[in-house]
Amino acid sequence: MPVTEPAIRASFVNCTKGEAKRLGVPKDLDARPWADLDFFGWRDPSGGERAYLVTESGSGLVGVALRVASQTGQLRRSMCSLCLTTHTGDGVSLMTARKAGPSGRQGNSVGLYICTDLACSLYLRGKKDAGRRLHESITLEEKIERTMASLDAFLGQVAG
Repeated sequence: MPVTEPAIRASFVNCTKGEAKRLGVPKDLDARPWADLDFFGWRDPSGGERAYLVTESGSGLVGVALRVASQTGQLRRSMCSLCLTTHTGDGVSLMTARKAGPSGRQGNSVGLYICTDLACSLYLRGKKDAGRRLHESITLEEKIERTMASLDAFLGQVAG
């Protein structure tokens, strides 16, 4: 799923065209491990509490702008709602997305606990280690299907 910067910017459903034009897209798109990515997610390179997620859907690319909740600083174990990877500390964050359309303009949003680095695909494939994964008897393909079903459900809530 290699994608271009213009395609990424055009995919966002929950921000204005001006906001999409200004958001920080990584400059190293060619270096990304596209074959191992079920979706492309990144934190805003300027830091702060913004993150972005783009995935393919039946109608093309769909992107959502996310706000990352500030961490509590507690050392705890948390599980990502998408890939079910368990992290200690700040490895999982509550990420909220403003809903698309009139509902979003009224301030409505939805949230999900996601790997803070948005590297769910790499955790699923064992290309990145969070220190601990629950043993499961299902195949990698089934894990990917489950992750994408959870992401699709979240995106459906964003789209309203």
